[in-house]
Amino acid sequence: MQEQDWIRIFQEKIEELDRGDSWGIEFDDTIVGGKLASGWQQYIRSTFGRFTCSKCKKGWPSKRVTVLFHMCLRSRDQCGTVKARLFKQQCRRCKDAPFEEPHLKVENVEVLLEKLMEKIRIKCYREDLGQRNRHFHFDGRVDGPHETAHCEACLQGICTKGS
Repeated sequence: MQEQDWIRIFQEKIEELDRGDSWGIEFDDTIVGGKLASGWQQYIRSTFGRFTCSKCKKGWPSKRVTVLFHMCLRSRDQCGTVKARLFKQQCRRCKDAPFEEPHLKVENVEVLLEKLMEKIRIKCYREDLGQRNRHFHFDGRVDGPHETAHCEACLQGICTKGS
């Protein structure tokens, strides 16, 4: 899924908030879990995706595609920013394999961004939403172990494997 598709879906979802604030989303591979600038909030979520090794072309599914969001609402300016980082995984078969970008289905990006909207409402607008539960879509069998040595999020200590 392309970055412009994320932006389009994000804008559709943010319009549903109907709060009068302008929001934007940007991808930033430099954000780090737990390291937030003043006024920023964090949300970490895993979803289902697929990876393809650029060396051997082997593909694999993962239900631990970790996405880190940092968000900030500047009330005075009536605008908010979300920074997003999709964590990568390595092929376990190739020696010195590069970390590969995940491929997510549009349905899972929609669910992911719906859940982000809930977090924005809770963390930035201080709304009480109670419990909600919409599930991600799995594609194929994912019954193998999570390969922590090949997971960028695990290596940085923020993988949601344990949650």
